[in-house]
Amino acid sequence: MTDHVVVISIDGLRPDAITDEDVTLQRLIHEGTAARTAQTILPSTTLPSHTSMLTGLTPAQHGVTWNSDEVEPSGTIGVPTVFEIVHAAGFSTVAFFAKSKFHYLERKGSLDHDELPGFRQPSWTMARTMPRIESLLAESHPNLLFVHIGEADYLGHGAGWMGPGYLRAVGMADEGVARVMAAADQSFGAGHYTMIVTADHGGHDKGHGTSDPRDMTIPWIVWGEGVQPGGTFADTVHTMDTAATILWLFGIPRPANWVGVPQTEGFTAEAREKAAVKLRGG
Repeated sequence: MTDHVVVISIDGLRPDAITDEDVTLQRLIHEGTAARTAQTILPSTTLPSHTSMLTGLTPAQHGVTWNSDEVEPSGTIGVPTVFEIVHAAGFSTVAFFAKSKFHYLERKGSLDHDELPGFRQPSWTMARTMPRIESLLAESHPNLLFVHIGEADYLGHGAGWMGPGYLRAVGMADEGVARVMAAADQSFGAGHYTMIVTADHGGHDKGHGTSDPRDMTIPWIVWGEGVQPGGTFADTVHTMDTAATILWLFGIPRPANWVGVPQTEGFTAEAREKAAVKLRGG
């Protein structure tokens, strides 16, 4: 259905933290289709949640319940990621992660290019990643681009979710989304890519990881090529649906054991028909 998909995960973003001042996220909500009550998984922490987001599987299936850098004792993940499946279908894949724990998702041969902190530097800020993303998009045109933004999570733990510092960090993330979009417009052409913006978890007080709705509820926004503007999802969206929707957008069949399902409701009838033709091998 599209040749380019951009996925942005804003770590720790609660849907109710998106204010009128976050003009880019508000634009995506109004011009795209959005869910303000999408749900993540338990434990509602970064690595397990992103693993479900990028594999279409629950923690019971993929086995990731820890939230630290365990690559040395554990190796990389034992199930295919969406990057691997997309890459095997002949598409190019790129990822920028802001935390070193994402080394666990670096399956061999799944990413044409990825950047993330080394094992002795647990996190990066947008000041490090955004110029690199802009530089890469100026020189190449990946089919699948994943961008992880950590600022909201950093300030949530440091100053408390929904406090002034956290909300400023959400504003910074909003600016980061705008920068990625501007670079994508130049690289792919305006209107020639589809974007998914979501989060791994929310938070409350200075933490997350529980079944509290403030931890479990995340935004899920789809915008761009083929998207029905101004809509909302009638059914609950789950983080596993992100991976399934990516495959659907590229016309790649979904693995039989995936729990995630494509969120096709947010797309026009024409886009759904194009995707169906691709899936039929047309």
